[in-house]
Amino acid sequence: MILPIVAYGDPVLKKQAKDIPEDYPKLKELIENMWETMYGAYGVGLAAPQIGLPIRMFIIDPSPFAEDDDLSENDKEQLQGLKKVFINPQITEETGDEWAFNEGCLSIPEVREDVFRKPNIVIEYYDENFKKHTQEFTGLAARVIQHEYDHIEGILFTDKLSSLKKRLIKGKLENISKGKISIDYRMRFPKVKKGR
Repeated sequence: MILPIVAYGDPVLKKQAKDIPEDYPKLKELIENMWETMYGAYGVGLAAPQIGLPIRMFIIDPSPFAEDDDLSENDKEQLQGLKKVFINPQITEETGDEWAFNEGCLSIPEVREDVFRKPNIVIEYYDENFKKHTQEFTGLAARVIQHEYDHIEGILFTDKLSSLKKRLIKGKLENISKGKISIDYRMRFPKVKKGR
């Protein structure tokens, strides 16, 4: 089932998410719904807070990036078939010289900006069968994971922009939070508080 994606301005996107137990209710169904929602919106990653759940889980499938001719063979290889579920993840290491890449987000449609991140990460996580893994990722794969990981920490990519960039996109962000955008996937917009 395709779920609505929570739009910028919703408080759930700024909450630090909580770990989940192995017997979390309807976990398999939730994961299936998240895949369907992400693919329906042409995304490469989706975190649980983006569907309104403040839990430490996200999914990624950055394989569409593997078609990019500008990528190194190593990057392409790592991205192909990299479809993963991350439950209760913990990034334990981020290394290397920061590099910029133009990022976007399903919760912040039509806004793309360069974000600086470190190229190498080590992450501990549980998969959909609650099997524990410790894995290293580099380049674009690491970036997609870092972006989704930020979501479960209550951080959006726009939080990483300079104050000038933030001022330049302020109007766009306000329009998104008010639902004044045209997109081709389901979204849930923050409830606007009416004055008395």
